[in-house]
Amino acid sequence: MRKLLTGAAVALPAAFLPAAFLPSVLPAAGAAPARPDLAKLVTSKDVEAHLKAFQEIADFNGGDRAAGSPGYGVSVKYVAGRLKKAGFSPKIQKFSYPYWREKSGAVLARTAPSKKSYKRGEDFVTLAYSGSGDVTAPVVAVDIPAKGKEGTSGCGKKDFKGFEKGSIALVQRGACTFETKAARARSAGAAAVVIYNKPGAKGPVNGTVTKPSKIPVVGPTHAMGAALAKEAKKGKLKLHVKTDTVHGKRSSSNVIAETDRGRDDNVVLLGAHLDSVPEGPGINDNGTGAAALLAIAAKIGELGKDGLRNRVRFAWWGAEEEGLRGSTHYVEELSRRDRDAIALNLNFDMLGSRNGTRGVYDGDHSTGAGIRAPAGSGAIEKMFRDYFKGRKLPTTQSEFNGRSDYGPFVEHGIAAGGMDTGADGVKTAAEAKTFGGKAGKVYDPCYHAKCDGLKNVHLKLLDTNVDGIAHVTQHLARTTVAVNGGARMTLDREPSYRPVWRGPYQLR
Repeated sequence: MRKLLTGAAVALPAAFLPAAFLPSVLPAAGAAPARPDLAKLVTSKDVEAHLKAFQEIADFNGGDRAAGSPGYGVSVKYVAGRLKKAGFSPKIQKFSYPYWREKSGAVLARTAPSKKSYKRGEDFVTLAYSGSGDVTAPVVAVDIPAKGKEGTSGCGKKDFKGFEKGSIALVQRGACTFETKAARARSAGAAAVVIYNKPGAKGPVNGTVTKPSKIPVVGPTHAMGAALAKEAKKGKLKLHVKTDTVHGKRSSSNVIAETDRGRDDNVVLLGAHLDSVPEGPGINDNGTGAAALLAIAAKIGELGKDGLRNRVRFAWWGAEEEGLRGSTHYVEELSRRDRDAIALNLNFDMLGSRNGTRGVYDGDHSTGAGIRAPAGSGAIEKMFRDYFKGRKLPTTQSEFNGRSDYGPFVEHGIAAGGMDTGADGVKTAAEAKTFGGKAGKVYDPCYHAKCDGLKNVHLKLLDTNVDGIAHVTQHLARTTVAVNGGARMTLDREPSYRPVWRGPYQLR
């Protein structure tokens, strides 16, 4: 996959450089043969073949590969079949998760003192796992903070002191989770909950209350919510809130496979989610990550005994788009011993965004954004960044915030790293200058949409990213000394881990 570069190279330790960057000299008589180079062994054709297979699976199975769909079931069979052909003995780990969908569009309207209807998707959205209901009632503003402040609206029991049962609770986002706010409101007798966005946050609240709720929960923009709060304080505001949702249980599965060589008490675990959203085939999100892992798994055995000193485990997660359900189930179901045996987790989610960047997870928290990952994560970040620097390919830092399947690993104190190329964020002018593409446009124009097919993948960006993934995987398969000293550790659940997201949904 790699194209050799000309010109001066950036100085890196010889042990870390890929073979193509080492001096081209003939080995001395009797010298050991050069080590295999996984980044050379894995080709762009290998990856693209899997992407085409995922596209075909979606095309003939309703247009998607979402958890619980026929397309996902066939995707699992495809991955397991390719792994068997490569010499693995894959395991299918089944699990159940709470299912939620809107059956029809929600309604939010003001009925008093004047009438006004609000636009779904523009002014407000329904929070994931909201209950169903059709409520017209007075609105009570609950502990609304001063203008421009975030506050703790609806986080404590005392916030609802004197709350009139049957009313609609109006709270502002901030401090605690949406789950907590909705639960407090329901305990106080609220018939519905309106959680509006905090100051400075754009758009409606794209959040989740995590568990199925029995009352409607919707999330307006800050501007709309602040106006409603002002009106509610006068005591005459009434709203009509209508949601039509379905709750239940569904089943999905993870696919797990690992090398038969290497220490089983110091496992290098690579993961990528296999499911798409129901709206489309999910070829960038996340066929690219799933395909990259399949291509690497097929060639990793060529590293031999010396190159596989640590066991390498591959995981294709189910129901990521439902809130990291598959990876969370996997981590939670492990025994303490087996969880401690995982040296690190590498996560790959969206590797070929059409207007993307080359994002490496911010393991050392140097940007100050998101959450701080466990010790050892900074070393993983440096491995990726050094590799791309050696090839004169720019990188940027992606924050750990809980939007992908590293979440449950980080939560349990396991070092993590990986790559992405951007989702629904907007490319800056500086990023466009560095990486090309269009400033002011989203990284992936087909994010969670029907058009996320083969034509939505930036193949050149994907190609170079897979090189980096293969290279870092090869390094860690041989030694994790820079991450954990090369020794199994007893891990503690990370008490400071407070993610803002769980998969596609905001939590707080």
